[in-house]
Amino acid sequence: MSVSSFSSPSTSTAFDGASTFAAPAPPSLSLGVIGNCAFSALVDARARIVWCCLPRFDGDPVFNALLDPSDNGGAFAIEIENFSHSKQWYDHNTAVLRTQLFDTSGQAIEITDFAPRFYRRSRFFRPMTLVRRVRPIHGAPRIRVALDIRYDWGRTRPAVTQGSNHLRFVGDALTLRLNTDAPIAHLLSRQPFVLTREHNFLLGADESLADGIADTARLFEEETLSYWRKWSQRLHLPLEWQEAVIRAAITLKLSLFEDTGAIVAAMTTSIPEAPNSGRTWDYRFCWLRDAFFVVRALNSLSEVGTMEDYLRWLSNVVVQAGGGHIQPLYGIGLERELPEATYDHLGGYRNMGPVRVGNQAQEHFQHDVYGNVVLGAAQAFHDHRLLHRAGEAEFLRLEAVGEQAVRKYDQPDAGMWELRTRARVHTSSALMCWAACDRLGKIAVTLQQPDRAIYWHGHAHTMRERILRESWSDERQAFAESFGGRDLDASVLLMIEVGFIDPKDPRFVATVDALEKHLCDGPYMRRYEAPDDFGKPETAFNICTFWRIDALARIGRKDQAREIFETMLAARNHVGLLSEDTHPVTGEMWGNFPQTYSMVGIINAAVRLSAPWDSAV
Repeated sequence: MSVSSFSSPSTSTAFDGASTFAAPAPPSLSLGVIGNCAFSALVDARARIVWCCLPRFDGDPVFNALLDPSDNGGAFAIEIENFSHSKQWYDHNTAVLRTQLFDTSGQAIEITDFAPRFYRRSRFFRPMTLVRRVRPIHGAPRIRVALDIRYDWGRTRPAVTQGSNHLRFVGDALTLRLNTDAPIAHLLSRQPFVLTREHNFLLGADESLADGIADTARLFEEETLSYWRKWSQRLHLPLEWQEAVIRAAITLKLSLFEDTGAIVAAMTTSIPEAPNSGRTWDYRFCWLRDAFFVVRALNSLSEVGTMEDYLRWLSNVVVQAGGGHIQPLYGIGLERELPEATYDHLGGYRNMGPVRVGNQAQEHFQHDVYGNVVLGAAQAFHDHRLLHRAGEAEFLRLEAVGEQAVRKYDQPDAGMWELRTRARVHTSSALMCWAACDRLGKIAVTLQQPDRAIYWHGHAHTMRERILRESWSDERQAFAESFGGRDLDASVLLMIEVGFIDPKDPRFVATVDALEKHLCDGPYMRRYEAPDDFGKPETAFNICTFWRIDALARIGRKDQAREIFETMLAARNHVGLLSEDTHPVTGEMWGNFPQTYSMVGIINAAVRLSAPWDSAV
């Protein structure tokens, strides 16, 4: 069990005469995530729920304090009087989060947070419900419960009605109910009270509970703990770094919107990539690129259920496209239109706006998407464990995607980094189009269609020769980011990820050397060297650092790769999570959180670098 401690800030606010309750800590990414594959919530190190969108990942944040640092930010806090410090950890191999708050005299409480998820009545039970359980563990401390629900992106306070053991928060589009065995009067007035026994809070749909509040909370906790422990038990883990891998795998699973099979890139919007950079984006949608990497990482741990769910969503995207243009991202309900807007009434994370909702990248042409579609589906044609293996019908639909790859691989696009004002023939896009054709050829072999195998391998060969010729820069002695270009870009490291080139090919080794010289700040790696729409990137992009780790391991520099991996593990927050970016000087996390790309990197690096099991048993 990994436990981290946090101390009280020097400032506090007085309430109720001489009693004191610590002022809220400034927003940070020292957060735990809870969820159930339908929605998620972020809990800070002092047990405040500071972010939660309902009824699903891309919904209205009913708790928005993460993006509204003012006193009006919505949050769900359970506070201890005279706060001293806290400890927070996950229950072993689960998504159940525990936080202990201590006061200055040594009295303490423990708060358990989770979203119910378990198998019931032949289906996964994943209600829109947050469960919070609080109990005294030392003494009889005084606590205060502050529940601030907001609607319409923080602009509307709901009307509140009450019953004997519940509160209702009534809005135009959503009404939530809090069922609790804590004193309703204390909740309404935020009056501090002495905690002498366990209290339970179940916040969710406006429905009555079938059983008692405490009994329901206790049952939900027991069943949810059991579900996650059994899920983790089935993972095929590397020998080393098992706890880090399990936490990464659970976090990736929590990013699945099981209703449709979509996988969100992150659970937040508008956490800036760097301080005061203006680089604020909404990541609560499904990028086909990111989803492929999630599926691939979980498959490497023998967790293929997420892939089966994702393929339901992906097949709908492919059919909807009808052999034509495929967007780089869609809404988790297959929405094509994701208009981008800024919400000026919200200050943003640490008052670093703008806050953006929606993502203009859905309008982009990013030709690597065709490779990501085929790569995301390829294992389903070869894996005999699956309940629904892909066959000839699915192959026919993927061939239409492959034809798009053939047409687009040498055409300018926005690239995988989604540049908004610059188009060129990006090496990474051409590379992924090659991967589409290469994998279609292999699928055709499995399906015993030799004519189609020859057809697709022929296209792959033609593409490969052109990519090797036109992306190589004699001036830089490296593969460049675009055909005929000279700028360096970390995305060319994906050449070995998809099997395009032997990692010990002198051209690839020289590329790694050039990238280390020009893109790395010590162990950390930036995406590219050329300024973009917002200038030169300031922070390191975590997945690029993990690509570097993989490349170093494959070319034989395993000790260097292990050293950098340990640095990245140390960059995680106190419960083992990573955001999108790391500041190379301060080591602070930036960018949306938790970032699936980054958690994928942890799994891939551990699997690549770990000593084999037979070395220990």
